[in-house]
Amino acid sequence: MAPATTHLSRALILLMATATGLAVASNYYAQPLLHSIAQHFGLTTATAGSIVIAAQLSYGAGLLLLAPLGDLFEQRRLIVSMIAIATVGLLISAFAPSLMWLLIGTTLTGLFSVVAQVLVPMAAGLSDPSERGRVVGTLMSGLLLGILLARTAAGFMATLGDWRSIYLLAAALMALSAIALARALPERHQHAGLKYPALIGSVFRLFVDEPVLRLRSLLGLLSFCLFALFWTPLAFLLAAEPYHYSDAVIGLFGLAGAAGALAANWAGRLADRGKGSLGTTVGLLALVLAWVPLAFAQVSLAALLIGVLVLDLAVQLVHVSNQNAVIALRPEARNRLNAGYITCYFIGGALGSLLGTQLFQAHGWNGIVVAGLVIGGVALVVWLWVERRSAQVKAA
Repeated sequence: MAPATTHLSRALILLMATATGLAVASNYYAQPLLHSIAQHFGLTTATAGSIVIAAQLSYGAGLLLLAPLGDLFEQRRLIVSMIAIATVGLLISAFAPSLMWLLIGTTLTGLFSVVAQVLVPMAAGLSDPSERGRVVGTLMSGLLLGILLARTAAGFMATLGDWRSIYLLAAALMALSAIALARALPERHQHAGLKYPALIGSVFRLFVDEPVLRLRSLLGLLSFCLFALFWTPLAFLLAAEPYHYSDAVIGLFGLAGAAGALAANWAGRLADRGKGSLGTTVGLLALVLAWVPLAFAQVSLAALLIGVLVLDLAVQLVHVSNQNAVIALRPEARNRLNAGYITCYFIGGALGSLLGTQLFQAHGWNGIVVAGLVIGGVALVVWLWVERRSAQVKAA
């Protein structure tokens, strides 16, 4: 059994947050480059979108099949091994001679970049309960910055070389993070007392036993669906009239959304003070309101930037509130609880990417906006209904 808590230095927290961001970023380098990749391999918009979908589906599969291993194996060794295999996937993508090889590299990286979701429960388990929300919030800031700045880095590297160069840089950074974590992380072995099939089965059992997990997983799925619904087709919008932006400029839009990482620490501190529900309510309301300025994204750069900022702030508020609520349910099953929640979260991302590419090709940006308003409205209504029902039960 691992110790209940230990002191996490600021340097170690930042290292874990950086590794979390680098791991998850591996799944997003292609997004601002879809236009260039499509031209290179002669692909349609929808076919090029399959790269993003493969990344998110493989990440979801890894969450279900690999992330629970944190409750079975020694966590430091598991983390370093997973980062090493994800690095191999990045190298395959960097040298891919065809779309098939790019999909293979993307899938391998996606499967093992779920190391980010072994790092988060490990950090939660090592931290003091009074600081757990802040620590998780810091790692989630790293995760969101990784997702968003991946676009900026990919666009910048494409101007220096071509779309392949970002994969080479990412592989080098991942290898360095593996070395640093191998030296800095403490040994931690938290054995669930289950064999692998039972361990995976217990994830599904947690969904049966924990209504909070079911609710938060649904909200996570819907919120990340909206995130991917916006970001996946954005490269095609910005490459067309009236913008005609290059890969590098398209990548810079990740900087506009990076401010959403600021919401992570705020949401974590709200959770530490027992106000996680407030963060969820504010976040879900903002998820709907973000689509008002985004409706004018085709004609107004200012409206697009405002929408990006609000959308990413909202997604992060909802996600960190969700994750703190989930990992607090059963300390002995944090990796499995987190795996179940994040699996649903990234299934939502895959659905959003699929919906985004199909809607954009069939109905343009207006189809994206309508879908965003509908999905955001559903998430808000579900949450408010559950909150009202819970209040009625408490009052009875």
